[in-house]
Amino acid sequence: MAKKTTYSKEFLEKMKKTLRQKKMRLELELIKFTKKNPHGIDDYDATFPDYGDKEDENAMEVAQYTTNKPLEMSLEKSLRDTNKALERLEKGTYGLCKYCKEPIDEKRLEARPISSACINCKKSLTDEI
Repeated sequence: MAKKTTYSKEFLEKMKKTLRQKKMRLELELIKFTKKNPHGIDDYDATFPDYGDKEDENAMEVAQYTTNKPLEMSLEKSLRDTNKALERLEKGTYGLCKYCKEPIDEKRLEARPISSACINCKKSLTDEI
C-alpha cells in the first residue's frame, strides 16, 4: 500500500495554492511567445517572429527564435514538474521522497514546492556527499 503524507491540512492547502499560482505564471509566460501544441499536454511551440522581409529583420527573427526556444523548454519543464506536484497533492503522496519514501522536510517544500526528493537522496544522486 502506498504511503500517504502526514502534513497538516493547512500546509497542504498552502502548497496547493502556491503550486497553482506557479502554474498560472508559467502558462502566462509561455503564451507570450508560444502556441499550445494541441497534440501534447504541457507542450508549447515557440512561434517564429515576423519582423519583415529585409535581411536585418530576418536576422532579428532568427535571433529571437533561438533565444525563445531554450526558454520555452525550461518553462515547459517547470510546468510539467508543477503539474506532477499537483497530481501528488491530489493522490495524497505530496512531499514523500520518490526514492526513500520518507517525508520531505517542510522547509524544503516551502523553498521548492515541486521537490520530489529529500535532501539526503538528492545529495546522493548528485554526488554532493
